Amino acid sequence: MSIDLATATSFMATHARVLDRRRFELLTGRADPGAVLAALDGYRNADGGYGWGLEADLRSPESQPGAALHAFEVFGDVAPVTTGRAVELCDWLGTVTLPDGGLPFALPLTVREGTAPWWAAGAATPGSSLQITAVTAAAAHRVAVHDRGVAGHPWLARATRHCLDVIGTIEERPSAYVLLFAVLFLDAVHDTHPEAAGLLRRLGEHVPADGVVAVEGGTENEVLRPLDFAPLPGRPARALFTPEVIAADLERLAGEQRDDGGWTVEYARISPAGVLDWRGHATVHAVELLRRNGTLALSEPA
Repeated sequence: MSIDLATATSFMATHARVLDRRRFELLTGRADPGAVLAALDGYRNADGGYGWGLEADLRSPESQPGAALHAFEVFGDVAPVTTGRAVELCDWLGTVTLPDGGLPFALPLTVREGTAPWWAAGAATPGSSLQITAVTAAAAHRVAVHDRGVAGHPWLARATRHCLDVIGTIEERPSAYVLLFAVLFLDAVHDTHPEAAGLLRRLGEHVPADGVVAVEGGTENEVLRPLDFAPLPGRPARALFTPEVIAADLERLAGEQRDDGGWTVEYARISPAGVLDWRGHATVHAVELLRRNGTLALSEPA
């Protein structure tokens, strides 16, 4: 399989925000981690959290748990380089974590314009959200592999315990994104928490063999796919699918490059800026997945 890297590079220059352009350049060997981290700082608040549309459908400037996930993605991109910003983000997350160890879905919004209705609704919903806590903790655990400050942070320990306990109570199939993020979390903690293996096997019974899960309340074409649940080769979540299913999904992903060079998403369109931000993010993600799965060499000039 092949993609057009030159056209993808043109797409990023034409459409993507600076952060994802820097991430793409790092991925293709044309930028250093410092440039990526400098771009991320544009979304950072003085309290150590992140906002300002780092989560593309949450345009409000204040720090939000939903934005923390994307900050951890970037901290993972620059590995093995570490930054004190990652520990500072854990510090901030500790200040908004609820007594049971979970994160709220969202915090009160100071700006509602351009923000998806589910974020506004989540800000008005009390209690911890397994969906947000699991995906944020999963991303943090990926960073913790190379960052001792994150690995030993008390926030991560509390969030991890909360997720393991709540996932252990799941009996019926949860909603699509809760299922996805719980699987990603269990995959991330599999090497450090023995109970994760059994929980992953049990939760995996709710994932169909073809890995295609429709998103309740999403757009007509919005589904989750095998590479969403098991993006990395050699990880336990890959056992949920046959090699043939993964190979077919990689073929699908490569074939979804648009004529303009970028990838797109099937989410609802919330704001003009958000649409472009998601396309740049999706393009970085697609190229990274293809590279990590050994189906794309990035040594050639883009």
